[in-house]
Amino acid sequence: MAKVVSDAGAAVVSIDTLELPSNKQDSFFNPMPEPDAPVRQGQGSGFIFDASGKVMTNAHVVENASIVRVTLPDGREFDGKVLGTDRLTDVAVVEIPAENLPTVPLGNSDNLVPGEWAIAIGNPLGLSNTVTAGIISATGRGSNEIGAADKRVSFIQTDAAINPGNSGGPLLNAAGQVIGVNTAVISQAQGLGFAIPINTAYRIAEQLITTGRAQHLYLGIRMVRLSPELALRIRQERPDWNLETTQGTLITDVMANSPAAQAGLQAGDWIAKINDVNQPTPQQVQTIVEQTQAGQTITLEVQRGNTSQTFRVQPAPMPENF
Repeated sequence: MAKVVSDAGAAVVSIDTLELPSNKQDSFFNPMPEPDAPVRQGQGSGFIFDASGKVMTNAHVVENASIVRVTLPDGREFDGKVLGTDRLTDVAVVEIPAENLPTVPLGNSDNLVPGEWAIAIGNPLGLSNTVTAGIISATGRGSNEIGAADKRVSFIQTDAAINPGNSGGPLLNAAGQVIGVNTAVISQAQGLGFAIPINTAYRIAEQLITTGRAQHLYLGIRMVRLSPELALRIRQERPDWNLETTQGTLITDVMANSPAAQAGLQAGDWIAKINDVNQPTPQQVQTIVEQTQAGQTITLEVQRGNTSQTFRVQPAPMPENF
């Protein structure tokens, strides 16, 4: 573990966001006032994943910042250029004017299992290159489960300590590879930290580097995960849906003119299968849509009342005002 930290630590950076206050108002006695010094707006972490100066971090660390200052462990400071941010996954890429930088290798987050080692490096509370260790506690945590309903990520849960300032830093495996981007901690809870899987983060980062924005596909449906209590309430409030099950995923609304509406899906449809996944959770449906390439179609088998129907839906780019 010490070797992992030593090898990766050189590529973990501190990110300070600064705000430029407006100058004092001109006056007869002070026609050319001195500009105010920049004021620190926030602080976070990041890691170099490309030797030409590409740094991955969280969108919330650098969003709306006037100045982004990146400090390397060796003390060098650079003004960073934000190449793009994506609020739905909380991923951002910052570029600094430097070459031949140390990097940290990327791993494969699709193969993670609970119980594996997890090592977090970052700058919590301004304490540079702080290391904490633990295990992967769970994978596939839905955004609703952790109180981040505005995100579209299946989070990695870890008990490695993550504190304010750790945001954007790497979560590493025992081989020293990045498996996640640390992003969230539940307040008033201990041993509950969350990271964006690196496969998701890198896919978004590539889009941000290429086009400056991330493209997200959508179906245009609202879903709920059924429980016996919720199913009973739905039967009482919507008897016309003829709901016959108490588990799985139910479509509760379909957006007008969306891909789902055009394919024929309706509120009250119970999702029996999506592609090769039987009785998917809402999070699994969301993940499959996110991983679908533009132009590809998704096969949905639904139960509508007492009949089974199959639909082929082509996800479309999410509208900007969605």
